[in-house]
Amino acid sequence: MSQTGVDVAVVTGPWYRSVTSKQWHALVASNLGWLFDGYETYALILTVAVALKQLLPAVQLKAVPLYAGLTIGLTLLGWGVGGILGGIFADYFGRKKVMMWSILTYAFMTGISALSWSWTSFIILRILVGLCIGSEWGTGTSMVAEVFPMNTRAKAAGIMQSGLGIGFFIASLVWFFVGGAGPGAWRIMYLLGVLPALVLLWYRRNVDESGKWEEANSLRSQIREKHTQGISISEEEQKYAAFTMKALFSDPGLRKAAILGLLMSLTTTVGWWAISSWVPSYVGSLATTQGLSATHWSSLSGMVYNVGAIVGYILLGFLADVIGRKKTCLIYFGLSLILTPILFLWVHQLGAVLFLTAVNGLFTLGQYSWMPVWLPEFFPTPIRATGVSFVFNAARFVAFLGPLFAGYLITLLGGYSIAATLIGLIYILGFVCTFFCRETRGLPLPD
Repeated sequence: MSQTGVDVAVVTGPWYRSVTSKQWHALVASNLGWLFDGYETYALILTVAVALKQLLPAVQLKAVPLYAGLTIGLTLLGWGVGGILGGIFADYFGRKKVMMWSILTYAFMTGISALSWSWTSFIILRILVGLCIGSEWGTGTSMVAEVFPMNTRAKAAGIMQSGLGIGFFIASLVWFFVGGAGPGAWRIMYLLGVLPALVLLWYRRNVDESGKWEEANSLRSQIREKHTQGISISEEEQKYAAFTMKALFSDPGLRKAAILGLLMSLTTTVGWWAISSWVPSYVGSLATTQGLSATHWSSLSGMVYNVGAIVGYILLGFLADVIGRKKTCLIYFGLSLILTPILFLWVHQLGAVLFLTAVNGLFTLGQYSWMPVWLPEFFPTPIRATGVSFVFNAARFVAFLGPLFAGYLITLLGGYSIAATLIGLIYILGFVCTFFCRETRGLPLPD
């Protein structure tokens, strides 16, 4: 069941007319998986301070930002480990099967985390949630890239990535109404995270496995059988037989792509987790100084930020098809660098801050779409999920220090503004690395 032809089959007219029902199903499934991840992730960001104020001893309450950074950072660490393992599993066991297990396990662990009775139990459960949630993105990204034709691949990837922003928005909306429900409101947020498990029945019936993966996996099995029988295999065949992580780093071209992608991923991940994830808390603190409700304004800012992000996700995919992957990434990294001090340092009127929050979300969170758009075009099918998952998730082994460092700086400097501006210089790294990546617009996926 080869799908190689989808890379060259370009249909004239509106792009969506070339998309089949099975391709839409794959996109909807991947978008939903990322939506659920987004809800769970932003639920943590919105509730972590509230939860810690209940779970920490009274003597440690002044250090809530530091403990919040530690909680988020260790969740990221678990996410990184789970994501890399999930990518490897997806290359060996299939995109569909691994995504189903990811949705089931993180839905279960999110619900369990609502029962936390101490900070220690809370952080352990958050690490387990991160381990389970990590594998969804790489499998969904690989599946969407492999089943969509060349002229719609970037657009579909941007739409898939928008699921994260939709999940963030839903979490903000739920918290807007649930946040005032009493001291146990944060537990309600996590209990609702069990609901994604209900989508598995639809997923199992309506989503097909990637034909490209099936073809590559069949070839890998044949090559390994030849090797087991002592039959000589070619250098090209050895790439199929090798362990996926070894294959990724033994080839100079793939190794370069992985390293450049990792540095850019590090930029995006640190930039968001260490800076923009503090936006609701920052806006809430501004509201407090003006005698307004911190919960109300932080929830409102979260919704506004994610409306901007949803637009940014989708826009990046369309721009990448019009002006190319490289130019699009340069625009997103450059404007993220500029907008960070404008939002955190120079503007303090709440109405203007909300507007800038939406614009900031468009570029700082919306820039995540460069990874599902561009990364699958760096790596061949047998190691695609391993490659994209490594780049996306390995950054978390460093990025998890970002929230810790940001929490420390916020505590040290007595506020968010200068800390965010200093850490925002990370966007220079992504901007520079983009120049060294090859443009792939209009090219078929490597086999």
